[in-house]
Amino acid sequence: MEKTPDTEPRQSWTFSNDTNSEIRRAAATGIYDIRGGGAKRRVPHFDDLLFLGASMSRYPLEGYREKCDTSVTLGTRFAKKPIELKIPITIAGMSFGSLSGPAKEALGRGASMAGTSTTTGDGGMTEEERGHSEKLIYQYLPSRYGMNPDDLRRADAIEVVVGQGAKPGGGGMLLGQKITERVAGMRCLPEGIDQRSACRHPDWTGPDDLEIKILELREITNWEKPIYIKVGGARPYYDTALAVKAGADVIVLDGMQGGTAATQDVFIEHVGQPTLACIRPAVQALQDLGMHREVQLVVSGGIRTGADVAKALALGADAVSIGTAALVALGDNDPKWEAEYQKLGTTTGAYDDWHEGRDPAGITTQDPELMKRLDPEAAGRRLRNYLNVLTLECQTLARACGHNHVHNLEPEDLCALTMEAAAMAQVPLAGTNWYPGKPGF
Repeated sequence: MEKTPDTEPRQSWTFSNDTNSEIRRAAATGIYDIRGGGAKRRVPHFDDLLFLGASMSRYPLEGYREKCDTSVTLGTRFAKKPIELKIPITIAGMSFGSLSGPAKEALGRGASMAGTSTTTGDGGMTEEERGHSEKLIYQYLPSRYGMNPDDLRRADAIEVVVGQGAKPGGGGMLLGQKITERVAGMRCLPEGIDQRSACRHPDWTGPDDLEIKILELREITNWEKPIYIKVGGARPYYDTALAVKAGADVIVLDGMQGGTAATQDVFIEHVGQPTLACIRPAVQALQDLGMHREVQLVVSGGIRTGADVAKALALGADAVSIGTAALVALGDNDPKWEAEYQKLGTTTGAYDDWHEGRDPAGITTQDPELMKRLDPEAAGRRLRNYLNVLTLECQTLARACGHNHVHNLEPEDLCALTMEAAAMAQVPLAGTNWYPGKPGF
């Protein structure tokens, strides 16, 4: 009998080829899979929201004649010297070790040209990044790699990392092939040996202890530097409230679409919540405490376009932070290196190679020959251009909704395309005035 489409053998959805391949790999090796990047599964995201542009009930602004401000000040609660930025887009923490020295320099160059800040990441402060970053945020992680009072004072703000979106509850990883003599020296580690950071800070066990640590950091820096607290998107309402209680000036909230240098694949795909689900509970916590806009909220995890930026701001964020997108802007995963990515067993856009240390683009590597491929000046200009485009797109949407500052965007400017996005963002499903869980319904 001739086969028809209805009689063709069908692959199991539960035991797909990808799933079976992973089962065979685990059975053959006895170890879990480690990779870099962020979640690859499809989860509700900013694409599931649309703006309601001005028409009769709102009055739009002229794009070339009426100003739409993009400036933001972070750290206004206690710090003597808050961070003043020209744009509401910052560069997330990505460590030297995970990234090459030229990549860190390029991030500093691009951020400075665009009028924003960059962040050290785990592993300490490099001269490349400090020397080319007009505003540099120093990350203080459970590992405490490179931590010293001098660098704390040299920074423009301090970010205490409690959790990361790609791995809430987990510590950092850096495989031995990326721990060169310089990286090992900065982290006080043996050269060439896999590094696994602690998953929690040794200095505190809860928000009361954290409050004491924050006061210590303020004393070390003469109360000048804003103190950020970064949390992974797991329990955003309570984590935000506790961060405020501990004395944070700024809260950085990282959703599960945020990337990482290396961790277990099971973390990346199965721990945390989508960025879209995290923003409104965090904003609600700030509002309930009377601290919204006094304690600033920075959202990260899967920000790609000016529309993403505008939607995060409309939901209540003060700024966003980008990591993966910044690396792509520098030249990471460029199709011109496809043949070399294929040799690594991956492909352009898969982001499976970050932990290996053999990045053909010279960005996520410590190989001296590969690092030469990245021109930090040219890469910095690309990042500057990208940040400018994000800002212009965000301004365009704000103007279309009738706002003269991007911070005036609000949930009422949005509608949702799916039930899930409507529930997470707490904005009406398109064509209705209702979202799941709306009070009174």
